[in-house]
Amino acid sequence: MKGKIAALLLTVFLLAGCSSSGEETVRIGSKDFTENLIVAEIYALALENEGLTVERVPGIASSVVHTSIVNDEVDLYPEYTGTGLLSVLQLPMETDPQVVYDTVKAEYDEQFDITWLDYAEANDSQGLVIKTSVAEELDIYTISDLQEHASELRFASQGEFDEREDGIPGLTEVYGPFEWESSTVYNNSLKYEVLLNDEADVTPAYTTEGQLTNTEEFTVLEDDKNFWPPYNMAPIVRNDALEASPEIADILNKISAELDTETVIELNAAVDVDQREYVEVAKEFYDSIE
Repeated sequence: MKGKIAALLLTVFLLAGCSSSGEETVRIGSKDFTENLIVAEIYALALENEGLTVERVPGIASSVVHTSIVNDEVDLYPEYTGTGLLSVLQLPMETDPQVVYDTVKAEYDEQFDITWLDYAEANDSQGLVIKTSVAEELDIYTISDLQEHASELRFASQGEFDEREDGIPGLTEVYGPFEWESSTVYNNSLKYEVLLNDEADVTPAYTTEGQLTNTEEFTVLEDDKNFWPPYNMAPIVRNDALEASPEIADILNKISAELDTETVIELNAAVDVDQREYVEVAKEFYDSIE
């Protein structure tokens, strides 16, 4: 009888050991805006398709998402190279995408035990958007062109853009003064409506916003003097999670290779313009590249 009990206990012990050292659950976080939610869901689908167990932690405030991964509350999420350089590491501005990536990759590994996987071509940077009709009429396609014609244009600001170092003050240092015909503060969520209603001609924007699919109405101006740093998207992963599931790197690097700026604009448009669910949009995209 004792032998049977011992054998049973050994079996339970072995099973418990298998459970504790078995498959890890990968906790995927995302920031609380459309693009990040979509891409994090694509990551989740890709990992699940390769047999990993995934826990989704969506909609983390941008102000605390870095703390979440450092504090072991999530294992990975989509981050942006410019955010890592300027907001997290608080290093000087740099405009070369590879230099920015190499810097954040080295510093995150050393300071936080976090790995930056391959960055995508998709660049969610700050930008300036002009009504296409105005761009064509005045031949404005770069920020230098814009500066020359500023006195003929109505600017739709969001207030803080007029004060921030990476807004009008910084642009003025690089491109010269912007002497607008008029400048009015609008809520950021209304900026495209303001342009469509002919209440303004130019507004600050982010370069992957879904409304930018409407090129008949909106044109993103070229930052021809490279004022803004790059904000290329990449998965960042805790080193311990990567050690437990090293296949994460190859799986997510393949996803990054599929994400250019135009693609991300279209994904954002499907949610923010067409009013579809981000989970549905992510699944459709993942199925198309699988």
